[in-house]
Amino acid sequence: MKQNKPIAIFDSGIGGLTVYRELKTRLPHERFIYLGDTARLPYGSKSAETVVKYSLQNAEFLVSLGVKMLVVACNTASSFALDALVDRFDMPIVGVIASGVRRALALTRKARVGVIATESTVGSASYQNLLRELGPQTEVYAGACPLFVPLVEEGWLDHPVTREVARLYLEPLRAQGVDTLILGCTHYPLLKGVIAATLGPDVQLVDSAAALAGEISSLLTALSLERRPEAGGSAADDFYVTDSIPRFQRVAEIFLARELDNIRLVDLGVAPRREG
Repeated sequence: MKQNKPIAIFDSGIGGLTVYRELKTRLPHERFIYLGDTARLPYGSKSAETVVKYSLQNAEFLVSLGVKMLVVACNTASSFALDALVDRFDMPIVGVIASGVRRALALTRKARVGVIATESTVGSASYQNLLRELGPQTEVYAGACPLFVPLVEEGWLDHPVTREVARLYLEPLRAQGVDTLILGCTHYPLLKGVIAATLGPDVQLVDSAAALAGEISSLLTALSLERRPEAGGSAADDFYVTDSIPRFQRVAEIFLARELDNIRLVDLGVAPRREG
């Protein structure tokens, strides 16, 4: 039955596991399929056309597995490719930007919101435009943090180099007096400890993944797509990467605090057999 099909999540690498973890916590009986396009990361330095191309290939692979919903757990892909994905595939498709914006506007006390993201996401102005549309009085300050993604992929989540890079990136935002900061890349919540220590306790951090999980839960209910009780308990999830299983596995197991023995390497040029 359609309700018992898995939910698909894709990201450029390991960062989308922040979304996966929040969804699995909120929806423990749902089954998930995760794709990290580790061979082609980072997306944040790619052109819009390339990001759209990669996103469509990722989605083609996941849809071929027979899924009921597609979660774009990559801010750059959400910025550039969401419309193309919605036009191509007949299923619910959700990005990460809107939920983070709504959460930030609900939290800010001084209407001074910062956004950190990849160069492409900042350049697209997706966050800035939506923040100003939904919160016209809000002062918005955005900064690109391109080195954060490779630091996360390397597993340097609390390393002296990471702390120094964070200081250099975040000092301008702190000087602007932001009281709320959107972590506008799914890799960045893995550095939440370093970011919080750099900015201090007066700045609230917005992880889009947490807000997104609540919205997806409501959407599943509204569309009658929740996994049915007779399908059994918590199902095993599947993980796919496009390069280097051991590298992905090492950081993923640290972040998820459990072993992963079901990671598979996939060639996006070869579509798998559709599941029933």
